Amino acid sequence: MNLLVTAGATREPIDPVRYLTNRSSGKMGYAIASAGAQLGHRVTLISGPTSLDIPSHVDFIPVETAQEMLEAVKLKIGGKDAAIFSAAVADYRPASVSDRKIKKTADSLTLELVQNPDILGSARHQFKYDGILVGFAAETENLETNAREKLRQKECDLVVANDISKKGIGFDSDHNEVLLVYPEHTRPIPIDSKERLAHTLLQAIHELKVGGSSP
Repeated sequence: MNLLVTAGATREPIDPVRYLTNRSSGKMGYAIASAGAQLGHRVTLISGPTSLDIPSHVDFIPVETAQEMLEAVKLKIGGKDAAIFSAAVADYRPASVSDRKIKKTADSLTLELVQNPDILGSARHQFKYDGILVGFAAETENLETNAREKLRQKECDLVVANDISKKGIGFDSDHNEVLLVYPEHTRPIPIDSKERLAHTLLQAIHELKVGGSSP
């Protein structure tokens, strides 16, 4: 298969030394990209800043902001058998970026934020992508309900959902526990290493490609 994977967090600059970001380590996305390459798939990895080593035998595209990731996805998504959006993209960015370091001159500072582009939501309509579309949902409550709503709104074939309120899994961890949410059913995947989960996910995507469904 020819795969597109997004990974990591984005950074939205406030001034030359500060930025808005989130806790995503990129480990799950990098594990997926690495597993895909090991299995002989062609893999394009679009990644925000991480401390991880770049997987071998992938087409690696580094980005920083949500807008940069959007442009990279737009450029690379065509012709891919599956697009796996595991990146934790910032929902908002500062309305303006100071070209100088903001000095501490008052007891409080107010930042105006504006919405970032919806990269996953752009796949079907803006980019006209018709391959297998996989989204990720990191939730603290109503895991299946929220994931299913994302699946419907973004027209995904599969959403990989995880409960980040549980200790020892998710952000920063080498392990995860996920719920695979399909249009007609769900499939719980018990806690495992992200490397093994990556292979499980790629098998699920392969089943979608060849048969249109998964057990």
